[in-house]
Amino acid sequence: MNRTARLYALVEELRAAAPRPLTVAALAARFEMSTRTVQRDLQALMAAGLPVRTAPGRGGGWSIDREMTLPPIHFTAEEASALAVALAATDTRAPYAGAARTAAQKILASITGPASAAAQELAARIVTLPSPSDSTVRAAVEQGLTSHTVLRLTYIDAAGRESDRVVEPAGLLTAGGRWYLIGWCRTRGAGRGFRLDRITAAVPTAERARPHDLTALLRGSAAADAVRPTTLAPLTPLA
Repeated sequence: MNRTARLYALVEELRAAAPRPLTVAALAARFEMSTRTVQRDLQALMAAGLPVRTAPGRGGGWSIDREMTLPPIHFTAEEASALAVALAATDTRAPYAGAARTAAQKILASITGPASAAAQELAARIVTLPSPSDSTVRAAVEQGLTSHTVLRLTYIDAAGRESDRVVEPAGLLTAGGRWYLIGWCRTRGAGRGFRLDRITAAVPTAERARPHDLTALLRGSAAADAVRPTTLAPLTPLA
């Protein structure tokens, strides 16, 4: 069993047993490997960002949070290649660009044989020009959207005026190669769009944001006709 196959097998074994922890010795016996190899692989999974945890002492062991992982998804070679290349080419300024890159790495790691060579060859023929990116602002916006929490922004509008805003994030809009945070601006008492490259500072708070309908916030604006990308449409309707 190669290393990629071992890592996937370990994840699925932990998922099947969750929330009960499994000892390194039990996993080593299950896969007929040395305890040292199992320990090294488990630490690699943790370092890769998987929700793998270890608890010391009697009754302890290794476990995984099933709610934070997905079961195996079987892509065709063409689908896996397309996803890996599309994710790897994500603009570094785009929200969740970091997660997109690690997702691409995981998909590429799961491809073997000719499909892997084809995906890597295609990826080698896609290049991007580096763009200035404030990773701190982007990370704060991502956190606010993911955790549904209020954001404190410092924003420069099209006229160059700087202002501090308290915003309840509702969603993201992409248009003309730029990204916008759409939300309810408490400072202005209305729905507003904030171009990400004009946000000079962003701080997530611990305050829960009220839910807002994205379509309603866009109504009456230049983005009123915005539609969900076709790849996301099956997940949930925009309206």
